[in-house]
Amino acid sequence: MSTPPTEIQPDEGSEQALSETELKTVAPEVLATTLGEYLNAWWRRIKGGESGALPVLVGLLAIGLFFEIENSAFLTDGNLVALFEQSALFIVLGAAETFVLLLSEIDLSLGYGVGVSGFVIAELIAPPVNLPWWLGIIGGVVAMGFFGLVQGTLVTRLGLPSFIVTLGGQLGLAGIMLEVANIDPTAVGGVIQVDPSSPIYKLATTSMSPTLGWIALIVFVAIFAAVALSRNRSRRARGLHTPPMGVVMLAVAAVALGGTVLMYICNGNRSPLGVIEGMPWVIPYVLIVILVYTWLMSRTRTGRYIYAVGNNPEAARRAGINVKWIVTFGFIMAGATSALAGVVYISQIGSVSTVIDGGAEVLYAVASAVVGGTALFGGRGKMVNALIGGFVISVVYNGLALMNVSNAVYDMAVAVVLIAAVSLDAIVRRRAVVR
Repeated sequence: MSTPPTEIQPDEGSEQALSETELKTVAPEVLATTLGEYLNAWWRRIKGGESGALPVLVGLLAIGLFFEIENSAFLTDGNLVALFEQSALFIVLGAAETFVLLLSEIDLSLGYGVGVSGFVIAELIAPPVNLPWWLGIIGGVVAMGFFGLVQGTLVTRLGLPSFIVTLGGQLGLAGIMLEVANIDPTAVGGVIQVDPSSPIYKLATTSMSPTLGWIALIVFVAIFAAVALSRNRSRRARGLHTPPMGVVMLAVAAVALGGTVLMYICNGNRSPLGVIEGMPWVIPYVLIVILVYTWLMSRTRTGRYIYAVGNNPEAARRAGINVKWIVTFGFIMAGATSALAGVVYISQIGSVSTVIDGGAEVLYAVASAVVGGTALFGGRGKMVNALIGGFVISVVYNGLALMNVSNAVYDMAVAVVLIAAVSLDAIVRRRAVVR
């Protein structure tokens, strides 16, 4: 029976007892007692190859500056808000793919999962069914979660490669989508229109008032600060290692500053013909998805098991983890999350149709997760990586659109960004093996 690892309480001078190589791999909060020590330890980890999302953020800044130089409209309030809205679909799809990538698997069916879930939701909330919009969303999530269960069962119980299983799933979902459109009398030309009065339709087409946005930000920052401080005090009371209080306050300040900048951008009038202001509802929708999934992966036993299985399935099995169920759960969550992406899709389009290119959408899902920093080989990555990666893909798309380039140039640009991200991941892993 394995015993849980114990927290190491460093004695005075223990930092000197560690080698430089060991210091590079130690989490900053383990040895640090002040903000300065924490930042020094963090910098050592970066020099040791544990750079996290920093290279992606630096690359994002460089890409943004390039597009601003090429077209001064890039950093205007209107374009930035449009960029936030465009990235929503990429981000949620990236989060869906992250569940299986962390397990060293892949799901190629997610793109058409968006289309099928969109049809399910649209039919459930339209006549003659007329379910409430939230029940329609639940129906789409359950449908795609069940499809993920089937795929995960095939992978774990029959030992089939996830690439083949989900490739078949992609083709199967494409056929299901066409069949549903053919038998549905409301699908005129393969298109089902969504009622403009539905909250699903309004998700990407309407915005909260500036006043409501500021109130929501203040409440969120207050909750974030309360949770962070409470957790810090709780861990200290139990004798566990915690980041210095200065780090906690810096994190709270960073969240407050980031939210303030976001609200300032969204609350600016972005229409030359009238008044359009306020944060689009799709932005908090995406942020809530990422926050809930971040909590799931970092604060629950199942989330920790996903990382354990992704790092070493055999070791996880020997530790008593039900590896088959964890892998299946990953596919269930990927499918269910594709339905949440379907909500964004039908809101942005105002309808759902058979013209969706599921093959392209799943490539964006993989690109969003990998570009953001999630490892292709499992065990390393966070849900926030999907947020960063989806935003990068959207920045490339948006900036090239302002430059009026062709679709061919856009595809090549995304390919370069994706290959660069995978190359960075490979280099980081190689350096970790050498150490």
